[in-house]
Amino acid sequence: MNHDGSSNIDEPRSLRIAQVAPLYESVPPKLYGVTERVVSYITEELVRRGHRVTLFASGDSQTNAELVSGCEQALRMCGHSELGTAMQMAMTAEAYRQAPGRFDIIHSHVGYWGFPFAQIGGMPTVATMHGRLDDAELRPLFARFSEIPLVSISDAQRRPLPEMNWCATVSHGLPPDLLSFRPETGEYLAFIGRIAPEKRPDLAIQIALKSGMPLKIAAKVDAVDRDYFEYRVKPLIRPPHIEYLGEIDDGDKNEFLGRARALLFPIDWPEPFGLAMIEALACGTPVIARSCGSVPEIIRHGVTGFHGDDIDDLVGAVRKIGTISRKRCRDEFEQRFTSRKMAENYERVYQQVIQAHRPKRSAAMERKMLAQTSL
Repeated sequence: MNHDGSSNIDEPRSLRIAQVAPLYESVPPKLYGVTERVVSYITEELVRRGHRVTLFASGDSQTNAELVSGCEQALRMCGHSELGTAMQMAMTAEAYRQAPGRFDIIHSHVGYWGFPFAQIGGMPTVATMHGRLDDAELRPLFARFSEIPLVSISDAQRRPLPEMNWCATVSHGLPPDLLSFRPETGEYLAFIGRIAPEKRPDLAIQIALKSGMPLKIAAKVDAVDRDYFEYRVKPLIRPPHIEYLGEIDDGDKNEFLGRARALLFPIDWPEPFGLAMIEALACGTPVIARSCGSVPEIIRHGVTGFHGDDIDDLVGAVRKIGTISRKRCRDEFEQRFTSRKMAENYERVYQQVIQAHRPKRSAAMERKMLAQTSL
């Protein structure tokens, strides 16, 4: 505290933070959902750390923050995902309408849909990018808003857009007591998440068959991926060796991942992060993944799992997965991927963005005063 009663921006202090979440799932999701789940972990940890947090999300969300509803029920659960863009824009507009005098910073999780509000809203804003950024058709849009402060969730994610105003890379994190460590070696291979061509559950099945290990698949099927599931995946499901369990909730996830010998993550796209990988590590379960996107940043080859490029590499990894210490997997999670670590990193980002915004705000006020004087 300074002599005049003001505080320095670098000092830890309670902030008034608006978290703007997507509306497709509740916060946290009832079943599958990554971005909304991460928003929940950030929000609850910030509240625990003494910040005043307002969460803009679906009305069926559960939080210790103040909840401002953008719709009554999560859009996917009520069958209205097509309304997402329109309703999220309305909700984001409401966050900026409420912002003056109420928030110190707005943290957006709705991607580029929030960029125009951040540019003209006059509020310190940071946007965490949760999706892939390698779509060439979107480059002009990002170029138009290149000054918006952004956070990447892996260094790999930001590579297609190096010219953007990247503040930091902040890894996702989980509450340390969310998933339990299981020291015993598991009985099967696991695949969890979403049935989609880029996630390659078909390759996971091939790996299991070639390695002679049972595979359990716990994943949702979106409407857009229904044909892929029906014609490419479903014919390969042959219980008891290959089982499909459907979507599971967090309670089931603890058992499902904890009893697995390894998590198979044979992705075929530039995965921005891959929350399932750190969920597995939290249980002590090593990960076998293709070397795409963020994988080499998250999984330490030969320490918390293995990554390779082709099916032979991945089958070989299954056969030597017993060399990986499950205790070391849990240790890695606790050192790098907890919600506390994530919140600490975001606190630094918030302070950085607020501090950088001050000169802009002062210049804007000066211009306004000059304009009033000239009248």
